Amino acid sequence: MAEALIDKVAAAVREAADMAHGRWRGEFAQWEKAPGNPVCEIDLAANDILRRRLGEIDPDAGWLSEENADHPDRLLGPRVWVVDPIDGTRDYIRGRPGWSVSVALVEGGQPILGVLDAPARGEHWRAEAGKGAWRNGVRLKSSQRMEFSGARVPTDALPRIDGDLQMVEKPNSIALRIAMIAADEADLVATIRWGHEWDIAAAVLIAREAGAVVTDALGGALRFNSTKGRAFGVIAAAPGIHDAAVARLRDRAEAGIQR
Repeated sequence: MAEALIDKVAAAVREAADMAHGRWRGEFAQWEKAPGNPVCEIDLAANDILRRRLGEIDPDAGWLSEENADHPDRLLGPRVWVVDPIDGTRDYIRGRPGWSVSVALVEGGQPILGVLDAPARGEHWRAEAGKGAWRNGVRLKSSQRMEFSGARVPTDALPRIDGDLQMVEKPNSIALRIAMIAADEADLVATIRWGHEWDIAAAVLIAREAGAVVTDALGGALRFNSTKGRAFGVIAAAPGIHDAAVARLRDRAEAGIQR
């Protein structure tokens, strides 16, 4: 039997993740691409592994990665790889476990396959459109919370206006925070600023396939492989509280998108 596409992609992601894990808490070069935007040589090494391996798996797919200059050719192909070689570089550099390798395959503007590998946490996540989401071989079912007050949010701090919510552990990787909803370890993850598609593409599919609702910060549909490769925020939540989350954040989101 031919090896399934998801297994081929998972093996490629595992190779990059194992390399990164082997260098984690060791010595490596690091610098800032821009103020407050750290990168290290392991980001680039993982990117090289993934570009080679994923290119072998689907050479017709375009490429959108944090660690490569964007090229408009990706808009012309049937599919595109959306890649963050290390999501959560701050945690990686600081020796904390909240980082992951994130890969999605996008077709028709939506992720059809997503893999996250978080070796420092012993977690391997995967999802295929219409086939469910899994962590370490266990099928996932998202949070089913119905009451907004008391919702679990992975964060270091909450504004006073959100004091009715409950803080839980926050990995630096936004992909892992979204995946926490798929695993019923959080009820809500929200950002209200422009962000890159590579940060969320794989995790969005994982959360959706586990039953969560995921939109942009205004409650609109997310579409991937956009011209600029960006989206305005994300709200990932248990289905029963997603509308309430959009309502709670609407004024802040509308103010943020006008900046």
